[in-house]
Amino acid sequence: MAQRCAQDIEDGSYVNLGIGIPEKVAQYVPEGREVIYHTENGLLGMGTAPSEEQLDPDLINAGKKPVTAIPGASYFHHGDSFAMIRGNHIDVCVLGAMQVSAQGDLANWSTGAADAIPAVGGAMDLVAGVKTIYIITQHTTKNGDAKILPECTFPLTGQGVVSRIYSDLAVIDVTSDGLMLIELAPGVTFDYVQARTGVALINGISQA
Repeated sequence: MAQRCAQDIEDGSYVNLGIGIPEKVAQYVPEGREVIYHTENGLLGMGTAPSEEQLDPDLINAGKKPVTAIPGASYFHHGDSFAMIRGNHIDVCVLGAMQVSAQGDLANWSTGAADAIPAVGGAMDLVAGVKTIYIITQHTTKNGDAKILPECTFPLTGQGVVSRIYSDLAVIDVTSDGLMLIELAPGVTFDYVQARTGVALINGISQA
């Protein structure tokens, strides 16, 4: 999923990666393409995970994982970092999801349960301020329930913010006509994906 998503990020883009599988996108930048990674805690020009020799305990990403900095990287205040996000200066953000609606609404921070995470954190700013939001997610929950639904039942991170979904089964675009499946994982059929999706999909492959 991360490798497939990386193919769609244009050369020269400024990109913020969410915690988890989205972080792996940085490993798959196509050769000859330059992508500059941003992290909310104040670094532009984030590199890959460090070796033991490179590890600096003071150099971490927003998920508190050790990172490196590429030549020319810059450090800045947390407030300045969010000014970049809120000012539409970040081109792409790749996030995980608990649920995505047919309209591109995103729920990715809480189930709404009494013991759930108490705050949305930076995700709300990212989906509101970044130009393009890509989602990487397993197509269903561990119990096999659909994560792509007519409406999100969990608290929303943002409304109508998702542009494209990369799941373990397919690539799906959010369009004004509905959710359009544009690519299938190897060995997967449209009907198989449809059966595991909570809304009717448009078969964009048959229209190609």
